[in-house]
Amino acid sequence: MKARLRLLLLATGFATAASPALAQSTQQDTCLLCHRIIDEEAYSRPVEEFQNDIHAEKGFGCVACHGGNSTLLGPAAKDPRWGYIGIPRRRQIPELCGRCHSDPQFMRRYNPALRVDQVAEYGTSVHGQRLFGLGDPRVATCTDCHTAHSIQPPDNAESTVHPTRVADTCGACHGDSVRMAEYPIPTDQVREYHRSVHWEALSEGGDLSAPTCNDCHGNHGAAPPEVDWVGNVCGQCHVAQAELFEISPHRESFIRLGTPGCAGCHGNHAIKVTDDRMLGLERGSVCVQCHDADDSGGRDAVHMLALIDSLRGEMTQADSLLALAEHAGVEVSQAQFELEDARSSLIRAQATTHAAVVDSVAAQVEAGLTVSLEAWNRGKDAFAELRYRRLGLAVSSMIIVVLIAGLVIRIRETGRKRRDE
Repeated sequence: MKARLRLLLLATGFATAASPALAQSTQQDTCLLCHRIIDEEAYSRPVEEFQNDIHAEKGFGCVACHGGNSTLLGPAAKDPRWGYIGIPRRRQIPELCGRCHSDPQFMRRYNPALRVDQVAEYGTSVHGQRLFGLGDPRVATCTDCHTAHSIQPPDNAESTVHPTRVADTCGACHGDSVRMAEYPIPTDQVREYHRSVHWEALSEGGDLSAPTCNDCHGNHGAAPPEVDWVGNVCGQCHVAQAELFEISPHRESFIRLGTPGCAGCHGNHAIKVTDDRMLGLERGSVCVQCHDADDSGGRDAVHMLALIDSLRGEMTQADSLLALAEHAGVEVSQAQFELEDARSSLIRAQATTHAAVVDSVAAQVEAGLTVSLEAWNRGKDAFAELRYRRLGLAVSSMIIVVLIAGLVIRIRETGRKRRDE
């Protein structure tokens, strides 16, 4: 390889210090010049990748991370006096990245909004603890998540840490059964996540705020959620549900049973769209995992489901009646608008089930039933008005017909009298 490199350098005029091309190259990055013309992918590919790297965009070259002197060629460029380290050991990578990213003064010149505690946080993570404490070189470091030579900001769709690509980035390790063989961790997380409502919202709905791996597990301080705080993780988005769960009898029970909070009912990675059938004791409910018809919890679950079903049924009937009235041409938009309050009550009732208190659910349902009844009555009034209109139209039509008939008769009589005269 060295002989081939020398031939390439001779062909391009970089082989001797007396070459005019060498004098010109001192103003360029010789790392890129040499690696670009080597026909081995391991050497040339980083050059191609680095063209789109955020560091290259900011004016940093190879020596910023690898050390050396990019104005020299050959062994002189790699002299240890220039701080050359070549390929850093995995243990060196966080500290190497941290030379810049942990320096507030330095980072202020390039990206003042970027946090400078990433390396400190990484040290608290499972990855960092195993790397620094146990010397485990297989755990993820900066370059495993951000790549080495094609780093892009998280808001760039091509970035490996863009929300739509985070799961695949984490899955490169956590979905690799061979790499994860020595760790007591499942390798189906990405596959499960791709079945979840969160991934659907992110990938199909385009909602970049929908959670992916790092939203729940953290970024640099990555750690698996524990039993006593997984609810706080979910509660970052699902605030109302988390607050209700905190006051529910389930919280203490789940801790005693070792059930991980929200994940005990909703799962962790393959979270599906919630459905009222999760309540009750029928097949497919989550309550039936712990309760049956003989305990108070099971009876409460059935009662809460019946309350929610009653409100949904009354709402549906009122909505259908108003829709028919609207189709018939009666103005019912105000009643339809007010029926939205019943839908809000239904949502609150569904959320209140997290407190597992029947009376609280009943209060929300009662409020919704009151609105639904009013909407139903408005619908009936609309049809009464419609019948009145139709009756009035029929009577008016009959009067008009009689008048027309009388007018026709009168005209005919007048015609006959004129003919007789």
